[in-house]
Amino acid sequence: MKAKLNRLRRTSFDELRVRSSQLINAFAERRGWSRKAKLVSDSSFLKLLDQRQFKSAPGSPVELLEHFRGRMNPTFFSAFADPTATVVELRRRWPDAEKEIVDRADRILQGSFDLLAFHNLHFGTPIDWHLEPVAKKRAPLVHWSRLNYLDAELFGDKKIIWELNRHQYFITLGQAYWLTGDEHYADIFANQLNEWMVQNPPKLGINWASSLEVAFRSIAWLWSLHFFKNSSSLTPQTFARVFQFLYINARHLESYLSTYFSPNTHLTGEALGLFYLGSLLPEFKESARWRNTGLRILLAQLERHVRPDGVYFEQSSYYHRYTTDFYLHLWLMLSANGETPSSNLTAKLKLLLDHLMYITRPDGTTPLFGDDDGGRLLPLDYHQSNDFRSTLSTGAAVFERPDYKFVAGGPREETLWLVGPKGLAALDGVAAEEPAKQSNSFDSGGYYVMRDGWTPDSNYLLFDCGPHGIDNCGHAHADALSFDLAAHGRTLLVDPGTCTYTGSKDLRDWFRSSAAHNTLTVDQQSSSIPNGAFSWKTIAHSVCSSWLTQERFDYVSASHDGFDRLPNPAVHTRSILFLKNNYWVVRDRVESAGTHLLRAGFHLDSGTAPLYSNSKGVRVVSEDSRSAVMQIDAFAPGGEWQKEPGWVSHCYGEREEAPAFSFSVLASGSAELVTFLLPERLGVGSRPSVREIEALNGRAFEVNLNGKHDVIIIRDLAADSVREWVETVRIASDFNLSWARFVSEDAHTPEELILIDGHTLEMEGRTLLRSTKKINYLAVRRVGDRFRVETDEGVLEIVLPVTDLEALFAKLNQGSGVY
Repeated sequence: MKAKLNRLRRTSFDELRVRSSQLINAFAERRGWSRKAKLVSDSSFLKLLDQRQFKSAPGSPVELLEHFRGRMNPTFFSAFADPTATVVELRRRWPDAEKEIVDRADRILQGSFDLLAFHNLHFGTPIDWHLEPVAKKRAPLVHWSRLNYLDAELFGDKKIIWELNRHQYFITLGQAYWLTGDEHYADIFANQLNEWMVQNPPKLGINWASSLEVAFRSIAWLWSLHFFKNSSSLTPQTFARVFQFLYINARHLESYLSTYFSPNTHLTGEALGLFYLGSLLPEFKESARWRNTGLRILLAQLERHVRPDGVYFEQSSYYHRYTTDFYLHLWLMLSANGETPSSNLTAKLKLLLDHLMYITRPDGTTPLFGDDDGGRLLPLDYHQSNDFRSTLSTGAAVFERPDYKFVAGGPREETLWLVGPKGLAALDGVAAEEPAKQSNSFDSGGYYVMRDGWTPDSNYLLFDCGPHGIDNCGHAHADALSFDLAAHGRTLLVDPGTCTYTGSKDLRDWFRSSAAHNTLTVDQQSSSIPNGAFSWKTIAHSVCSSWLTQERFDYVSASHDGFDRLPNPAVHTRSILFLKNNYWVVRDRVESAGTHLLRAGFHLDSGTAPLYSNSKGVRVVSEDSRSAVMQIDAFAPGGEWQKEPGWVSHCYGEREEAPAFSFSVLASGSAELVTFLLPERLGVGSRPSVREIEALNGRAFEVNLNGKHDVIIIRDLAADSVREWVETVRIASDFNLSWARFVSEDAHTPEELILIDGHTLEMEGRTLLRSTKKINYLAVRRVGDRFRVETDEGVLEIVLPVTDLEALFAKLNQGSGVY
């Protein structure tokens, strides 16, 4: 009661007004007092229409359908301007697409549905629109406000019911109808539409319980009417009844917007539904209000939903894709009907697409960080659930972007349906180009992408140190300081996905726990603790302290406070050094005065297998291509490797077994784990080897890789106030991190150096580099008998040793040359 009172005190007047209005509306509907909840007579329905839209007043369903078939405005998507040309283009560019579409449509005719990750689902004959066939539970036909659809004991997984009732499979039937001309597809569409309207009277049942589902169903119906508008199966009676339902849908949406319930993709998806209805049904007197309401909400939410760097504010790549699709549809519909999209809409949409582009893995898939609900705005083509390149393809066509086209791998079928043959022809004139950057940072969203190229065999890592989410963080996971990795183009270490929302509490909690991610746990605790399916009891706050990206390396360092709540508080800091075209070094430091069990998790994709694991590390190979291998070696005094049960969900509803390992150590006081992630190719070069060597005031390692000898030195940060040096037999340094590459173990002069945060480096008793001014970073590479030096102050060439780097920087700023 105290919590409820505190919540009430924090509630704004507008929220109280909106929620009260929605409660009153629902009460009136249950009592039968609301006209919004009823189908009306034909004569009353005609009064809802704007007679100015008709050449002559529509006096019957026949006249209404004839008007719809013959109208020129509003303009629908470009593919519908010339269906014959669209079909010809589909067959020309994607010769296999027709068979796939028709096969899917034929299975639908047989009552077999593929929804989310579920295959061959059957809902009865005729279809029972309230059945959840996996749990074999049926939702009751009562007023929607009386249904607690999160209760899996009563409803099973409501998402399965809703996915069928979105009627997005009508799009497949429409595509098959265009491709074959077979009236049977139109007949099934009309019959099932009529059956649905009988089984789902206005406001009764689970299919009215979510405004977002009403919006998605409305959008699918509008697309379907355009696919089948000239079919004889779409009778005037069916069409008039659909028109009545669409009117009720629009009134339902504007009455029950998720303004304060779920002001995320629920709100923007509902707003898009209203914009669709208001734009494409100008025959209704109230259509302008629906359109303007939807547009106003969509534009207003841009600032809140899209961070300044383009990251979607719920920290979920799947919902980021949803949001990008919402605004692409809005942009295209505005443009098609002669309205110039606002500059802010265009700018934000490009930012959304930029983020999608940079987080795309070398194999074309996208990490599923945060929640994944498995759905689509519209299924206009069929690819893996974690393949978002169709959205990039459409973005390339809309904005004529060579980089979007490059990462998309060329045009996709979805783009044809949205921009038509002429739009694709224009895209053909755009020459694909690699994005301007390889690695990139998204500081507001807290995502940092490390890669060494845009080829299919590049190395890639996505690091997550952003906000936990927004508001109640309903779609967030406890993934603070986690990462996703591909080696030589093969996805190896992954975020495991989502699996379910309400189907199983245990699975829901496991898939979003820290233990299920490639991050560190302390005392088997997650960085954030869930409190129900869509809320959290405690939330970790992450902060990035350093991000460096250069031609030779990337470096990131961040920490979070998620373990402050423990009886002996602990702070986790993770830094990652990426030596491009070589390997990663991951440093996990936990600062605490107590004793803790530290565990670093490594979750492999379901397409990988460990070749072996031993006391030092794990060797990983991709099952579909034995040329992609990575060795994982971890170091901590007393540390142990362990194989664990693991799962991966590439799409909502799916769960595959996948290899998982952990490296754990029981530590007293502050401690750290150092992990090497070493990609290699079988049969190419020598197998990498790593060993820890003795070091004072820090830790040091030697890596032998393809004939090169590397030394990595990490300074102990515990005594930072006195800036103690870290020393090995050969090298001494006050840099926080030092990396040196030699042509052999016996070489006396390094070929390359990377130094981060310090002043001086000594080698074999002599000063090699020194600066009185603290150096943020230094990348040194031998060029003949000189060394090319890159810093944040500029680029210069030197001859080693240099005992006064600061003086050289000063000369560099004065425009001098080589030193």
